Amino acid sequence: MTERRNSGLNHLRADGTAHMVDVSAKDVTVRTASASGRVLLSAEAVSALRGGTVPKGDALSVARIAGIQAAKRTPDLIPLAHPIGVHAVEVDLVVSDEGVELSATVRTADRTGVEMEALTAVAVGALALIDMIKAVDRHARITDVRVTAKSGGRSGSWVES
Repeated sequence: MTERRNSGLNHLRADGTAHMVDVSAKDVTVRTASASGRVLLSAEAVSALRGGTVPKGDALSVARIAGIQAAKRTPDLIPLAHPIGVHAVEVDLVVSDEGVELSATVRTADRTGVEMEALTAVAVGALALIDMIKAVDRHARITDVRVTAKSGGRSGSWVES
């Protein structure tokens, strides 16, 4: 039974309680979302990444794989996210003088978007990176995680300006 919501927020019922939105009537369309974020690191940690001397091993590869896995597991982590077919995940990490820039793009052909999957890929990739580098930099921090673009679905395309 679908209840009409008067709050304007589609994850709230009329009584204010949260629920999973029914997307069964939506059209299946190709949808893409991108997200990005940063892990700020010490100069010593940046040097270890660039030199391949991180004590735990290839931190960038581990973070990339963690991000890909996370995108596929988003409904297990985000309570109201729909299980959808994730058809492609790209996670990129670029070492800069301040740390690591992470970006993720997720694609599907489904009834709902993949913004949460892209955000989850970046956030978990960043967490995995910190786990790999914490012996070198205990003060590493994640910052600026955000959606940077989306396309497909009823609301169309959007790109961060």
